[in-house]
Amino acid sequence: MHKGSCLCDAVTFEIEGELAAPDACHCSRCRKHSGHYFASTDVPRDRLTIHGTENLGWYQSSEKVRRGFCTTCGSSLFWDPPHRDWIAVAMGAFDTPTETRLKTHIFVADKGDYYDIADGLPQNRQ
Repeated sequence: MHKGSCLCDAVTFEIEGELAAPDACHCSRCRKHSGHYFASTDVPRDRLTIHGTENLGWYQSSEKVRRGFCTTCGSSLFWDPPHRDWIAVAMGAFDTPTETRLKTHIFVADKGDYYDIADGLPQNRQ
């Protein structure tokens, strides 16, 4: 069981089972949503339980995706493509060790000019 929360604990979550290796998205929308790149792990919806949903806000950032955040403290928590059977959970929101390692960088063609990616992991331009 993996647990996590927003900064103020108004929204908490639990995930059953192991976590998939996360990716780091460098697209401009993820950078604006998170303040840097957005590292997240994809979780099957039926393994995720969210508590405090009355404090969870959703922003429809494109036709296909909405982004979940705490309406109290503003923490970025979820990247949700409702048409899929999974939801991405922000790595920084986990309270417990995740026992994962970043697997890849995506949308690096859109990354910010203020940093370099030098960890040796695969980099996908899209």
